[in-house]
Amino acid sequence: MSTRDSTASNTASNDLVVVTGTSGGLGGAIATGLIEAGYDVVGISRRPVEPAEVTGASSGRYSHVTADLGDIDAIDQLARQIVSDFGKPFGLVNNAAIGTDGMLPTMHNSDIEELVRVNVTSPIVLTKYLTRQMLSARRGRVVNISSVVAKTGYRGLAAYGASKSAMEGFTRSLARDIGPRGITVNAVAPGFLATEMTSGLGDANLDRIQKRAALGRFADVAAVASMVTYLMSEAARDVTGTTLTVDAGSTA
Repeated sequence: MSTRDSTASNTASNDLVVVTGTSGGLGGAIATGLIEAGYDVVGISRRPVEPAEVTGASSGRYSHVTADLGDIDAIDQLARQIVSDFGKPFGLVNNAAIGTDGMLPTMHNSDIEELVRVNVTSPIVLTKYLTRQMLSARRGRVVNISSVVAKTGYRGLAAYGASKSAMEGFTRSLARDIGPRGITVNAVAPGFLATEMTSGLGDANLDRIQKRAALGRFADVAAVASMVTYLMSEAARDVTGTTLTVDAGSTA
């Protein structure tokens, strides 16, 4: 079950976008970028997030719902709460994910199950409920955050890579399902970013990853956020069913 945090209410003149995982570096950057582009944002994460953490000097455009997206049975009520409290969403960004790493033969089954539940089942179910509002409006945007690991693979990230590959397959098929109603569905695949999720890879691995990139550095979270903002925009109305990569050239 989820609880609403105190924030300013959504204004009807601005399209509303729901972003999951806004307590992390990438989710916060995505929320900030959308707000700066004129959207109102409802963030979802297990940890409460104050508006100032996401928007900086901006105010009144960010609202937060504290919820455990791993609780699949509660997602229906969570979606109802969002619509009731903030209005019908125009967009959804499925960003929340866990990056449990480890060699598959030694991973606990419970860790694998949790990763698949949070990274695959949860965003699919949340999308199921929130796109119902977009279908009735005959307009909307869904952006799923994938990873270059879905295509390149990486040692110790077999289960994580599988979960991101699943989201890219979901993206392509859902785009065909709901495209006739004016809804686009795309994925953004960041390369390795300097965030909490990658900090556990160790300095040696991180240094090797940076050197391998064409630009000799990590992609920036702001660049990924900008791609999400573009996909939400009218300029991207003819872009659907695809995955756009932002990785500073690591897969070049």
